[in-house]
Amino acid sequence: MKLASVKNNTKDGQLILVSQDNVSYVDASDIAINMQTAMENWDTIEADLASRYQELNSASCPNIKLTANAQLLAPLPRAWQWLDGSLFLRHGELMQKAFHLDPIADTDKIPLIYQGSGDNFSGPNDPIVAASEQDGIDFEGEFGVIVGDIPMGSSPDFALKQIKLLVMLNDISFRALAPREMKTGFGFVQSKGATAFAPFAITPDELGANWNDGRIHLPLTLHRSGNWFGAPNGSEMHFGFHELIAHSARTRPLHAGTILGSGTVSNKSLDVGQACLSEVRAKEMIQEGKPITEFLSSGETVHMRTTDANGANLFGDINQTVVVEN
Repeated sequence: MKLASVKNNTKDGQLILVSQDNVSYVDASDIAINMQTAMENWDTIEADLASRYQELNSASCPNIKLTANAQLLAPLPRAWQWLDGSLFLRHGELMQKAFHLDPIADTDKIPLIYQGSGDNFSGPNDPIVAASEQDGIDFEGEFGVIVGDIPMGSSPDFALKQIKLLVMLNDISFRALAPREMKTGFGFVQSKGATAFAPFAITPDELGANWNDGRIHLPLTLHRSGNWFGAPNGSEMHFGFHELIAHSARTRPLHAGTILGSGTVSNKSLDVGQACLSEVRAKEMIQEGKPITEFLSSGETVHMRTTDANGANLFGDINQTVVVEN
């Protein structure tokens, strides 16, 4: 299934089902008024949603509308909890080498993760709003999951079954502000902007064999201001999402609607490019002795998309323009 949220007079939006080809949609708010309600009642409403999704794809249900005319929000416009990992070890290795940082112990055994702000997610076409170009405006292409209830102490196998939806996202970072916050040991606040999401959240079965071992085995393709920037593949994630979930729930439960991110998608091959500016700058520092690529400036655009081998656009597009507001 493909689910999304359209703008209404609430902060949580209205739940809709989107056709497999992304062309059309149908209201689903009579089944669950919004995405959070759907996540909290998933086990009891999944069959109803699946039935209507089948009717939508066969064009046999009433009141079908064109997706192009919809005002799409983030699939889950706000969440009780947003946890972002750093599951691609290649990204961390590049940062350590470029900035001469001491390695973090056991990163290959214990996932890195921080708790971000889930109260203000951006939609797929919302601007990247920054306070200043001097803050080092950066994008980060990631995959993510939305889960059902995860009791404290859950195993990775149980966590895998509780992954209800998959998402694609752009985690905005202000790199000039990050070093001080990282040194405090308290984590990110000012150095993270509003995270943006592609419009469609999809059930894992939509990926077929491309969903395996808690990983999305597909490339995330990025363009900066119309120029190809990278297409790293999610298959090189060191920890699967199920392992990240189990780690996060070791000492507390995670409630339905919690979103967990993969961190910047990063691959060992140089040919596939990268999913954030910080990584290409790190490569330049290693090779040239200094960064060459500039961070984003006002008016620049960022585009992200994930397609399968048949060219199907799975999550829809992220299209954002940088806006500086003092």
